[in-house]
Amino acid sequence: MSKINQKFFTLNNGNKIPAVGIIGTGSTWFKTVENDSTFSNELVEQLSQALKLPGIVHIDAAEIYKTYPEVGKAIKESTKPRNEIWITDKYSTALKISDTPVDGLNTALEKLNVEYVDLLLLHSPWIDQAAYGFGVVKAWKYLEQLYKEGKAKNIGVSNFGVEDLKLLLSSPEVEIKPQVNQIEYNPFLQEQTPGIYQYCQEQHILVEAYHPLGPLVLKNKAKENDEFVERNKEFYCLITELAKKYQKTESQILLEWTYEMNVLPVTTSSKFQRIKDAQYLFDPEFALSKEEVAKIRDLGSQNEPHRTYWKKEYTK
Repeated sequence: MSKINQKFFTLNNGNKIPAVGIIGTGSTWFKTVENDSTFSNELVEQLSQALKLPGIVHIDAAEIYKTYPEVGKAIKESTKPRNEIWITDKYSTALKISDTPVDGLNTALEKLNVEYVDLLLLHSPWIDQAAYGFGVVKAWKYLEQLYKEGKAKNIGVSNFGVEDLKLLLSSPEVEIKPQVNQIEYNPFLQEQTPGIYQYCQEQHILVEAYHPLGPLVLKNKAKENDEFVERNKEFYCLITELAKKYQKTESQILLEWTYEMNVLPVTTSSKFQRIKDAQYLFDPEFALSKEEVAKIRDLGSQNEPHRTYWKKEYTK
């Protein structure tokens, strides 16, 4: 297999994280029930193939995806050393699966067949203290505990806005700044919440992007002469032109753009070739120019932000 040119981001604690999450286990693979009848051998196969790729393989998981058994089986059967597997996990109170982040991670570690995860996130800031017995700050303190115990090598948050982060950072109880904020981010949604991109840059909190290929998903689902696609014709033509220029896929162009914006893309696909393309993203001869990065950014932000996830929560 050809040699890989892998890149990393440095987190605010000095640890390095692979610059692309190549295989998410939510979205396409998300399940409402976790049992033998819903076990996905197809996901195990995708993970197994990904774990055969050279370099550190970055896997994105979460308690609410209910896909720990598949990830665990693939890891157990893989010959890849643990230090060449990056596992991101997320805790959520949404489905009341675990009482606390500590309970959640201990269960996850058992199902994943590992002793630690590389990154543990609070999946959202919407934690109702009256319903769960603790709020966001206490939830974060649980993550700090797991970090100190070595069960989570890095900790962060997901879907947090500026005010949510300020709540944490201003609390006298909080000892450790989040290393990451994973949010929905792509050219059509450059601010999941007002000012969040710039605030994270200023605070040295790495932004991770889920749904980084959102514009391509929209185009692929669109009917002929779709109004939204037509309105963004210049954007889509640019992505196609750049793909031809660099002899890359349109997905790789958007992943590279995300990286150049100092954001870590996390992609999910049921097609192994796309997973492979993400792992082999960084070619020494391939880099978008500053002008190309700016043009994608500007064309993508010409319309109203296009949100795919958490619409209900963000439109309250």
